[in-house]
Amino acid sequence: MDLNDVHALLHPAPLALETGFERLPSGVLHVACRTDLPNCTGEMFEWWFRSRPDTERYLMWHPVDHLASGWAEGSAGTHIGSIHLAEEFFSGMPAEQLAIQFRDPREFFDVQEYEAARAEGRIAAAVCARVGMSYAPPRTADGAVIGGRLLHMGRDTAWGMTLRSHFYMGQDLPDAGHSPQEIAALFPEAFARALLMHCYNEFTFLAQFLRSHYQAKHRDSVPVALPW
Repeated sequence: MDLNDVHALLHPAPLALETGFERLPSGVLHVACRTDLPNCTGEMFEWWFRSRPDTERYLMWHPVDHLASGWAEGSAGTHIGSIHLAEEFFSGMPAEQLAIQFRDPREFFDVQEYEAARAEGRIAAAVCARVGMSYAPPRTADGAVIGGRLLHMGRDTAWGMTLRSHFYMGQDLPDAGHSPQEIAALFPEAFARALLMHCYNEFTFLAQFLRSHYQAKHRDSVPVALPW
């Protein structure tokens, strides 16, 4: 599935690639990962990013792979417009420093179709970003990070949230003159496997504590059901 086809993520119907990876003709690496987050909601998921996790909470998110977390630009109370400066391993591969620039999801979808999906409950969470492979990646004249893309799209269910994560690594490289072979060398198949495992693991870890963490931060406004 090409980045131009991500409107399919606004519908719950199964995709041809829900979990796995593929090499697009351009050389761009597409990685897809579906994860279940029991007892969590789209609001909880978006709040996690809005809260801009520091290093301590970032390590809780993935106790093995995550190393350090910082934030630049943007403003408190929202992740959109912010750059997450993250250092992490990818499932045993060497550590990477990333600049994850969170963007308004409407940049990735037809605005009317996106808003209809939210209103109808087909989507309960949307966290979308540009991904730079260093703390100081190249940027466009208007400040957009040049590199890859990520989309985390969540849907609420009776048992929790189902999450579809899609990555397009090297998305901007064809327009920069890089050949498919050069892009494949930068993002090989081994990286695809490592990213897929990393994504599944980090959101499985997150699901273990997100609900209670969210309730603790909102206990004055959100009712909490006691276990006993």
